[in-house]
Amino acid sequence: MSTAQTASKSAAAIDKARAEGRAALIGYLPAGYPDVEQTIAAGIALAENGADLIEIGIPYSDPVMDGQVIQAATTEALAKGFHVRQVFDVVAGITSKTDAAVLVMTYWNPVVRMGVDEFSRRLAEAGGAGLITPDLIPDEASEWFEASDKYGLDRVFLVAPSSTPERMKRTVEASRGFVYAVSIMGVTGARTSVSSAAKDVVAAAHHAGAERVCVGLGVSTAAQVREIGAYAEGVIVGTALVAAIRDGGVQAVADLTRELSTGLVREEA
Repeated sequence: MSTAQTASKSAAAIDKARAEGRAALIGYLPAGYPDVEQTIAAGIALAENGADLIEIGIPYSDPVMDGQVIQAATTEALAKGFHVRQVFDVVAGITSKTDAAVLVMTYWNPVVRMGVDEFSRRLAEAGGAGLITPDLIPDEASEWFEASDKYGLDRVFLVAPSSTPERMKRTVEASRGFVYAVSIMGVTGARTSVSSAAKDVVAAAHHAGAERVCVGLGVSTAAQVREIGAYAEGVIVGTALVAAIRDGGVQAVADLTRELSTGLVREEA
């Protein structure tokens, strides 16, 4: 596993940011919203304006974790006829023009329906770094372990305030690239303040051996980015970026990313 670890695109992007004395910025966009071409353009804008990693979400009909803004965007993408296979076009479109590590965030069902090996092969061919799988737990991921090792993909599992020490350790050991720390119990969405639970979850993940922990759910301002970047290796922004592309298109995504990235430099750096 150590050789695969060194080849991790996500780890390399986070480590590069760390070498520059800052946390990594990770931006989320739903694939196919408002359309495939604009998702690609917005992804490139993210990378060109300060994002180190990019998450591309696959629209799903039953998004248990997504807040209203992201749900509305994915519902619209599905209504316009988005197909799962188009996510590879999005990934390839972004990786061909930027150096950002691009991960796909997806519920597990679409992967199973395409075939885990087939999905993994196509993701690797598109230049993708790996998968973030919110509803897959390591105990049920044997097929994904096999495929991700075969194609050199990162495996990003989620940990939460509710994770027991045993679950935390198992998840940290199963992850490659980084561990995704959910800072609050509940659905995604921009919030005025960051949950204090975030710091505890990151500390628990580090204690369990995680080298890179990135925090998501609720981050929308440079001040919140700065707050989380003081103790986590990466900061994930989703809802605020989706609202930006909804309200102001690709330019708004570029502007917000640039603004968020001002929060990345750690106070002590």
